[in-house]
Amino acid sequence: MMMVRCYLAPSAIEGLGVFTATQIRPGDLVWFYDPRFDVSYFRDEVEKAPAHFRDFLERYTYDHPTDPDRVVLDCDEGRFMNHSSMPNVDLTDPARGIATRAIAIGEELTCDYAHFTTGAVEFQPSRHQIGQRIAAA
Repeated sequence: MMMVRCYLAPSAIEGLGVFTATQIRPGDLVWFYDPRFDVSYFRDEVEKAPAHFRDFLERYTYDHPTDPDRVVLDCDEGRFMNHSSMPNVDLTDPARGIATRAIAIGEELTCDYAHFTTGAVEFQPSRHQIGQRIAAA
């Protein structure tokens, strides 16, 4: 879950992103895995979900930090954090995200997906078309 006040807005990286509403200092805790709020699913549950919800889960879940049979869905805006090869949030510890530098109010929060993804990082087409209707599948 996000540990800083933030909001969603259009992103130059990928459709929609999460932006900070507060000044963040280097070393500040920005994100934290909290099993009380972040939802985890067994991988076989995801496979059995209806197709439209499975697509959602496959896009927004990530590998559980301690259980390889589970994936996690963030309870809040954290699920919209976009990838960067030079992120401003360090997620090398899969249970916490730390600011790598000062992050200004209004700046997009980013992370390196390779820090919490098993295997190759795969990018999907944009799900969010800001100001446009999404075509029915």
